[in-house]
Amino acid sequence: MIIEKFDVLVIGGGLAGLTSAIHLSKANFKVLLIEKNSYPKHKVCGEYVSNEVLPYLKFLGFNPYEFGAKSISNFELTTHNNKNITADLPLGGFGMSRYEMDFQLYQLALKNNVEALQDSVIDVNFNADVFQVQTKSNKTIQAKIVVGAFGKRSNLDIQFQRKFIKKKSPYLGVKIHVSGDFPEDKVALHNFKGGYCGVSKVENDHINLCYITDFEAFKKYKDIEAFQEEVVFKNSELKHIFKKSKQEFEKPLTISQISFETKTPVENHIIMCGDTAGMIHPLCGNGMGMAIRSAQLASEVIIDYLVGKIESRAALEKTYTKHWKSTFSLRLKAGHTIAYLFRQNWLAPKLLTLLKWFPFILPQIIKMTHGKPMKIK
Repeated sequence: MIIEKFDVLVIGGGLAGLTSAIHLSKANFKVLLIEKNSYPKHKVCGEYVSNEVLPYLKFLGFNPYEFGAKSISNFELTTHNNKNITADLPLGGFGMSRYEMDFQLYQLALKNNVEALQDSVIDVNFNADVFQVQTKSNKTIQAKIVVGAFGKRSNLDIQFQRKFIKKKSPYLGVKIHVSGDFPEDKVALHNFKGGYCGVSKVENDHINLCYITDFEAFKKYKDIEAFQEEVVFKNSELKHIFKKSKQEFEKPLTISQISFETKTPVENHIIMCGDTAGMIHPLCGNGMGMAIRSAQLASEVIIDYLVGKIESRAALEKTYTKHWKSTFSLRLKAGHTIAYLFRQNWLAPKLLTLLKWFPFILPQIIKMTHGKPMKIK
């Protein structure tokens, strides 16, 4: 049996996996990235990224504007009964599709000597301070460190018996790209009964429409079209965008069993990052930024461990957990609270009226769900 050896194995090639692989390889460690899908690939995602991550992306050698990303500085929020409010985004952000961003980061990873393998991990064992990993194609890989970046929900979560996997995951996500008229400097969140839809432009002038809804509410309708007509389009902004634009996908992308339950940043000695470590509610619109930020945190402590600045694995895991919680705990709590309040159909219009009376509150709420520009070690 041939065993390939690496310093770090990254499981999952989304934003968190790709950025951590690039970071670690730039630090001259031998890195293997395993991703089950080929690039490029569309994903159900809001495709808005906070500018807090731009310094880190620059450090990695990635400039989203080289690939046509749209600069976003304005925010609009509407309720299910068509009340609306607008605000400037305190930090701003950019719009870029996962199709393009993941693909370009993958190309950058290859340029930085990351080894990439299209395969699935079926087993991870930790013994004598080393990981041994089995893949679907019968490869055996050894690594000093394993980074878990395998997304919202995976068979590995079931194998590791993670607590969140045993709880109900009641949400459904739907995404399409359309062509039409929408300001490229704006990101909008339009609420409807049982859910909300994010709207923003991406690099090819397509408009990304991505909504999340309670699956129980969705099941009452025979298909996506019926649900949209009867529920989503009660929001006049959404009805206008959907009806006045040309659909660019053959059919919408969907993802089910989305969970916002609390997760732990380290499981079975694996350093978790991105959605694998925890998801902020999409209503807060910053999941992509959070994934990239967590990859930076993970990479920095892993490097400190591999060069001997952190002396033990226990100290590595404790340090990462501490940094992860101090960076994201408040964001996640704020996200849960905001989402809960706006799910109360009777309350959401009253909240919007309050925000109109006191407009300085909305930028503060946005700041609670976003971080400050990231410092590079």
